[in-house]
Amino acid sequence: MNKVFALMVSIGVPLSVIGSFLHWPAVLMFVVYCLTIIALASYMGRATESLAIVAGPRIGGLLNATFGNAVELIISIFALKAGLVEVVLASLTGSVLGNLLLVAGLSFFVGGLKYKRQEFNVYDARHNAGLLTFAILVAFVIPEVFTMNMSAQEKLSLSVGISIIMIVLYLAALYFKLVTHRGVYQQKSDVVEEHEEPEWTKGKSVLILALATVAVAYISERLVHTFETVAESFGWSELFIGIIIVAIVGNAAEHASAVIMAYKNKMNVAVEIAIGSTLQIAMFVAPVLVLVSLLFPEKMPLVFSLPELIAMATSVLLTIVLSNDGDTNWFEGATLLAAYTIMGIGFYLL
Repeated sequence: MNKVFALMVSIGVPLSVIGSFLHWPAVLMFVVYCLTIIALASYMGRATESLAIVAGPRIGGLLNATFGNAVELIISIFALKAGLVEVVLASLTGSVLGNLLLVAGLSFFVGGLKYKRQEFNVYDARHNAGLLTFAILVAFVIPEVFTMNMSAQEKLSLSVGISIIMIVLYLAALYFKLVTHRGVYQQKSDVVEEHEEPEWTKGKSVLILALATVAVAYISERLVHTFETVAESFGWSELFIGIIIVAIVGNAAEHASAVIMAYKNKMNVAVEIAIGSTLQIAMFVAPVLVLVSLLFPEKMPLVFSLPELIAMATSVLLTIVLSNDGDTNWFEGATLLAAYTIMGIGFYLL
């Protein structure tokens, strides 16, 4: 598979540059851009996996989520610049749904087919449950309720205030897990793992991450300009493009990494990628985008539509119920995937 991704990058990057200069058809370039970003994301995933072997599961999961979300953050900033606020809000919703239902679901399902029962740190699961409840049920629902009778400026002011609070709490959560309480809630590992050698050295991994991020930034800017034409050609709404297409393309790196980790029975890393990425999207990426939007003509208040809020809230509740015991199996994975499919159909028909 690595050879396929290498071929996709070596062909896709030049085609992306040539096609943008020669103004090839938007639909064709949309496909080229998406496939190239997914291939580049695979390199980012392999680089962070190499760093994860050196740094440990928590740091590794955080690195994977961070660089995986960097792709979506870049796409979203260019979309904001183009005034596509609805697409950005939809892509944030899609990331939450994708990570909680698709990534976690695939991880539980694929891992569960190989192992009848897989365990991960139950203390982390409970800690994440509280943060998920805050990030989605509190910080996202409150703006929707309180802004019903507010002016546009008041909505933006509330959103900026909430965004700053969320960023501060997210940084505090990282400090709690990685510094003050590191190792305090240690759980006995269910698997004795053999010593692994990283695929790439630390220096090579960092270099590949940097180059891939630059390439993704360039292609993402071009990708955003194809959205309107693609939506008209296929009859897709901006909501569907944001929730399904942008979210899957933007999170391709951690999608693949989490499933691979689950297949290797490294559930602590798989869960840290899926849940950690969701928390990072909700508590860091979304607030940062609100603040970045202040630099552009069209601002982005942190106010989602009712279908988006209900979909995110039910995803959080289902994930908490299924994962709070620190134990997974293939049927729980199938349940999460079924929920994702139902929501995908719903958003397609909206």
